[in-house]
Amino acid sequence: MYSNTARNDDFLSAGELASLIHVDPSTLRRWRTAKPPKGPAFTRLSPRVVVYDIVDVRGWIAISCIDPAEGV
Repeated sequence: MYSNTARNDDFLSAGELASLIHVDPSTLRRWRTAKPPKGPAFTRLSPRVVVYDIVDVRGWIAISCIDPAEGV
């Protein structure tokens, strides 16, 4: 049986994510349409609506971290 337990705060809109990571929303759009796509995983709910699962965003940020002691 399907249970929808997701809350609104489990997902970010493209605008919310752009604000969080300090990029323009057009940057997220460019990342989504790149071949292969860049940035955090996203879900396209409709042709005009894209959301980002906060768990995926946190994971993407974690793997994007650079330890200055290790270099790039």
